[in-house]
Amino acid sequence: MTAAKVLTPTVLTYIKVVLIVAVVPAIVGFVVVLAERRLMGFMQVRLGPNRVGPKGTLQGLADLVKLVTKEDVTPARAEKLVHFLAPVLAVIPALTALAVIPMGPSVRLARHVSTPLYVADINIGLLFLLAITSIGVYGIILGGWASNNKYSLLGGLRSAAQLVSYEVPMGLSLVAVLLMTRSLSLVEIVQRQDRLHLWFIFPGLLSFFLYFVSGVAETNRNPFDLPEAESELVSGFNTEYSGVKFAFFFLGEYAAMIIISCVAVTVFFGGWLPPFPHVRALSFLHFIPPFVWFLGKVGVFLFTYIWFRSTFPRYRFDQLMALGWKTMIPLALGNIVVVAVAILATPNRTTGLVRLGWIYGALFVVLFLLAKLRQALTRRDRLEAVPASARRTA
Repeated sequence: MTAAKVLTPTVLTYIKVVLIVAVVPAIVGFVVVLAERRLMGFMQVRLGPNRVGPKGTLQGLADLVKLVTKEDVTPARAEKLVHFLAPVLAVIPALTALAVIPMGPSVRLARHVSTPLYVADINIGLLFLLAITSIGVYGIILGGWASNNKYSLLGGLRSAAQLVSYEVPMGLSLVAVLLMTRSLSLVEIVQRQDRLHLWFIFPGLLSFFLYFVSGVAETNRNPFDLPEAESELVSGFNTEYSGVKFAFFFLGEYAAMIIISCVAVTVFFGGWLPPFPHVRALSFLHFIPPFVWFLGKVGVFLFTYIWFRSTFPRYRFDQLMALGWKTMIPLALGNIVVVAVAILATPNRTTGLVRLGWIYGALFVVLFLLAKLRQALTRRDRLEAVPASARRTA
């Protein structure tokens, strides 16, 4: 029996589904969480986990054993069925969304057997992702309501308001990309960037900023972790959860982080393409497999998530709402108009998009320099406010 008869397209699809369901939780538990705790320890000048295994490498296994063996407590007056289903509803949509993420082109497995590094390429892939990932918030809302706990309920209500506020700018930021690609297929978006010799991060710099900020808010991570603010709500929506149910909420949050990172890489950074793939001087970069390029880019975004958590303080809730409705939605609408004008100004050519990329790049440099100037002036004013005798003593 040949490999082509065994490894049929249906069998290969089932294998990829099993790999997603098995590998992603393992990566979250044993790689991402350990990396986050070690990196946060480094950034905050402390050790981090270093007791279980060589330099703490088996900390993920210890956490798994702890969560599996921990007592599963359900509040006496909770809505028990909803309380049980809420964690499942938080994690299943996140794992389902990974099926349409293209992690690489087709690879050859045997002489007459090749398969793409994605489960399905559907022509509404981006729309499917936005729809399926928005379901996950219902797990948080229902978990907060079903717990019969006021802190949990407040966390669930915050999550609902946060979803409405940031789902809109996230979708609007991706509309600009659809204008450039004229397709909702994630595979076609990557191939379009390859054909245009242009990553969409350059003409879509503002779109990327709006998308990533909205993505951080959608995943309830710092500085937008209001639904589980421990200094205000004990633990927010998951206060009454423990054991495996808590682990499911935990897994859903980190799986959502991976999805936001994967979409950002696919839509704005060329997916599995190396940097500037058509520049002859950089042709040596093609020796690195496309799958490795994709994982490396996703890893950079996950590091950024960790960096944010170690750096920024939490927003107040009114600041969170104001940022979404008063700033990001108007910017997203204006960005759609600007990208449309750039495309219509040079039809069937990329000149308008290239010029828009240069304009956005120049604005970014100017804003960065102004921010550094403001920082220097603020530091000078603070030093001048200190008495001369105190400065000499210091």
